[in-house]
Amino acid sequence: MKYNLGINTGFAVNRFCEPKELFNFIKNDLELNNVQLSADLISPFYEKKLLSAQIKKYKMEINKNSIHISSLFTGAFTRLNHLAHSDKAIQKFWINWFKTLVNISSELECETIGSHFGIFSYKDNNHPGLRKMRRKQNIENWHEIAEYAKNKGIKTIMWEPMSISREQGETIQACKKLQKDVNESAPLPFKICMDVDHGELTSKNKNDTDPYYWLSVFAKDIQAVHLKQSLKDKGGHWPFTEKYNKIGKIFPSKVINALKKNGCDETDLILELSFRERNPADKSALNDIKKSVNFWKKNNFVN
Repeated sequence: MKYNLGINTGFAVNRFCEPKELFNFIKNDLELNNVQLSADLISPFYEKKLLSAQIKKYKMEINKNSIHISSLFTGAFTRLNHLAHSDKAIQKFWINWFKTLVNISSELECETIGSHFGIFSYKDNNHPGLRKMRRKQNIENWHEIAEYAKNKGIKTIMWEPMSISREQGETIQACKKLQKDVNESAPLPFKICMDVDHGELTSKNKNDTDPYYWLSVFAKDIQAVHLKQSLKDKGGHWPFTEKYNKIGKIFPSKVINALKKNGCDETDLILELSFRERNPADKSALNDIKKSVNFWKKNNFVN
């Protein structure tokens, strides 16, 4: 059994400009080497020459600090319709954007990319016929990206179940269906990045908001888990500090037991913490991240 503790670098956006500073913090302050790198930091939006220079800079610091990029994941800047957009030209733009993400991942010797699946507009989500068509297009677009990724050495693509029907995978049943459908005739395996704070709050099925039930049901499909302290209202990416641990419901032993008992022997446990640009949250962010890492390191199952 191998449960690999790591960090998503979304917290670093606008807090670290240079990869040298970021990876020094992760290696020396957090004492971690497993990183889920945010596409908000090394972005496919960059023009070619700039992107090439950034990849070179990141590679140098990754190697210097013995960092393992376990996955390259979309971030807050890409919480958009992207592959589920109604306009074919915009869908094509995002197919090419994700192919560039694949190129970055390949250059960084990272074998997995990931994202939310795609977001439907109000109109598409509320019209059954349109939703069905858009969902089919969304899957086909992912398969085109997967075919390209396969030829670039990518081994898996992860998608993240969300919390409302427009963002997809919001209930146990919706997630099961999408996981089945996207893997049908797929060029590459599609795995799940499970967020312990997601799930449809208005569902009448209490299992749809039980993080441990989600982990149990999808244990064999999970490649990574997004960790943050979760409250009743699922209202934030809270750190694992004394304040939030007292009122939160995420405990390392329960997370690992849910995975272990249901056939998941290896996965990345990724701290996905975010902090508003408000004080005291901003001033305490790095210290709260350290406390969160130490909280999880106390668990004997975590590597």
